Amino acid sequence: MNTASVDSTAQVDLDILLKAYRLMMTAKTMADTYEENKNICSKYVHSTSRGHEAIQLATAFHLTETDYLSVYYRDESILLGLGLSPYELMLQLMAKKDDPFSGGRTYYGHPSLRRSGFPVIPHQSSATGMQAIPATGMAHALAYLESQGLQEAADGRMVVCSLGDGSVTEGEVAEAFQMAVLKSLPILYLVQDNDWGISATGAEMRAMDAYEYAAGFKGLERIRVDGADFIDSYTGLQEAFKLVREQRRPILVHAKCPLLGHHTSGVRREWYRGENLSAHALQDPLPRLGAQLLEQGVTADELISIAQEVKLEVQAQYEKALAAANPDPATFARHEFAPTPVVEETGTRTPAQAEKVTMVDAALHAVDELLKEYPEALFYGQDVGGELGGVFREAALLAKKYGDNRVFNTPIQEAYIVGSTAGMSAVGAKPIVEIQFADYIWPGINQLVEELSKSCYLSMGKFPVQALIRVPIGAYGGGGPYHSGSIESTLLNIRGIKVVYPSNAADMKGLMKAAFLDPNPVVMLEHKGLYWSKVPGTEDAKTVEPAADYLLPLGKAHVVQRADAQQVEQGNSVTVITYGMGVYWAKSASKQLNGSVEILDLRTLNPLDFEAVVATVQQHGKVLVLTEEPLMNSFAESLAGRISRTCFQHLDAPVFTLGAENLPAVPLNVELEKMMLPNADKVLASLQELLAY
Repeated sequence: MNTASVDSTAQVDLDILLKAYRLMMTAKTMADTYEENKNICSKYVHSTSRGHEAIQLATAFHLTETDYLSVYYRDESILLGLGLSPYELMLQLMAKKDDPFSGGRTYYGHPSLRRSGFPVIPHQSSATGMQAIPATGMAHALAYLESQGLQEAADGRMVVCSLGDGSVTEGEVAEAFQMAVLKSLPILYLVQDNDWGISATGAEMRAMDAYEYAAGFKGLERIRVDGADFIDSYTGLQEAFKLVREQRRPILVHAKCPLLGHHTSGVRREWYRGENLSAHALQDPLPRLGAQLLEQGVTADELISIAQEVKLEVQAQYEKALAAANPDPATFARHEFAPTPVVEETGTRTPAQAEKVTMVDAALHAVDELLKEYPEALFYGQDVGGELGGVFREAALLAKKYGDNRVFNTPIQEAYIVGSTAGMSAVGAKPIVEIQFADYIWPGINQLVEELSKSCYLSMGKFPVQALIRVPIGAYGGGGPYHSGSIESTLLNIRGIKVVYPSNAADMKGLMKAAFLDPNPVVMLEHKGLYWSKVPGTEDAKTVEPAADYLLPLGKAHVVQRADAQQVEQGNSVTVITYGMGVYWAKSASKQLNGSVEILDLRTLNPLDFEAVVATVQQHGKVLVLTEEPLMNSFAESLAGRISRTCFQHLDAPVFTLGAENLPAVPLNVELEKMMLPNADKVLASLQELLAY
């Protein structure tokens, strides 16, 4: 496509121009109403689309109900152009009960919508660049489903991702652009450039604008349009949409716009804009479109009449929204998670004549069976495709079996690996992804927190994110500081995700199947030291392989070793509450304690089976919470505190905790590693002290 400015002399139907004018006037009147009633309307921070109306309405008019849309917080006019009413938007402005997007839970201009006749608009965060990855994940899902014959490319479904120019400096946007061109995805990136990022100018924030930046991504088509001119915007986008729909490849549209309103109601224009505001006002798209309509024979009286009608309509809808009900406070906790279909253990855990398998093979077989049964399922991450099949061979030969569209390598892009699952899920694909080592997950935490974890809650259950994220974890044998870390406490401070940590092959397979079927984001932590049962004392991690139909629900702990009844009766017993490698340290230590030790394997850390915890504590009165993590401020310490509060009257000793030393990394040298980590000897010493208390 020619990258010069699109010719804006092309004619657009008068009906479209009049519709755009009415909606521009609506957006202006809404902004004026909010300003006139700022004592009410600024209770919650909001932004408006003033100055951006032309490009936004032009975008909305090209979208169809088969498309997918990711907006940013200034895209009010896109929503108006799609057919949402000022009243509906005002319900969100005032955080009212019937806010159609979030029920009063999230900011103005942050939609999430599944409605007949409208594009699908999944939840996104405050959208300062991070929305580019989930949006690209949506396009990736479309391309995948088309590759499998589950959708038709000829239908022309596509994704529009709207960005402010300043947000394009985010590293996550680069990851999105890279994957869009690498996989030739049907996505249009709309970049609205008003030359401001709160109080920072474009010259302060960037070395180039988004159009210039996009030139570095080979295969990313790009055009410029005048974002303040509706006709130029409309005709330019007409070409851009046509390219994506027909050629199934990405394009970036760069639109220069004035910023006529405040950055937000909380950062007011008069604080920092000065004469710049007057300069931007000269580019106001509303009078420009009015002048074009006059040139086409529309009378000034007709335009005045439109303005008067709009003012009355907006005022009536504002008053209606103001009088609308607030949310019922009792509903505040709804939609943390979507209901899971797997609530009971089903299928065959120990089939007759079945052989024992290692944990790594149980995981491989689980993924194989899922890919075989669910054509919408796909598996991707670093090095999981091709010949290698994962650095632990946990995906061996799957790419050859299912093809490179279903099992494939990604670039070194943890943010994309994690965040793309939100877009995949919204479209109907079922992603299984892998982070190569737990220590590498940190670049993906932003996506995990802002996009995956909040989506179900803030969309009132419309957009739970079905994502199975596999993460090899843990230390053994000199893995060193970048391949040995434990991250569960960090993950457990992220609300809205589930965290699973199996300790044996049967649990691995059953939990992985259940995690895949769970409509919520699930992180499965897989201890590398248990993968092959090569570490002394971990032989029991190798189990008979369950049948393909076996499902183990999340949130169910299991007593893997019971104390002798006589020891319990004599008050000479202790319970160890643990997970992962801790199960085997506890088993090894307990061999010297004559049946005095019960071991509860949590298996799932969120949701936590606290009923099982309480039951074992009440039975024994003495408890050790055991973890591989550094102990300070850990999940283990938190659980110990909860036990102390809840079970105080049943305790015969303080709740003991044991974990790694409080150091920033696991050292490489195996003797230093041994000093830092728990082991069976350290567990034995703690248990002996506890039993003697």
